[in-house]
Amino acid sequence: VRIPLDNLGVSNTIRAAVASWSKTMSNELASFGITVNSLLPGFIDTSRLDQVITHFAENAKVDKSQMHQRMVSSVPTKRFGEPVEIAAVAAFLASPAASYVNGISMPVDGGRTGTI
Repeated sequence: VRIPLDNLGVSNTIRAAVASWSKTMSNELASFGITVNSLLPGFIDTSRLDQVITHFAENAKVDKSQMHQRMVSSVPTKRFGEPVEIAAVAAFLASPAASYVNGISMPVDGGRTGTI
């Protein structure tokens, strides 16, 4: 959302629209005690990421394992995230401990987001 991804024009457009809708809903629902936040997952080790790696490798005319390594090396933690790590952040945001967290878009990406 914060930085558009090359060759993913439709995805970039949809992600930006959902982020805007989420922020709007957070403002409209806050007075009812409802918080709305977004998660911005980075490279999470799923079958979808495997498809993306394959697609990028084909476009770059490189071996899939080379593309995998390029993508891993772009993450400061030098690994892909696990679905359980996204779930843990979602659970926190849904908990009473996050009752004053509203209207944010939180990256869960191993530090890959290039913005502050």
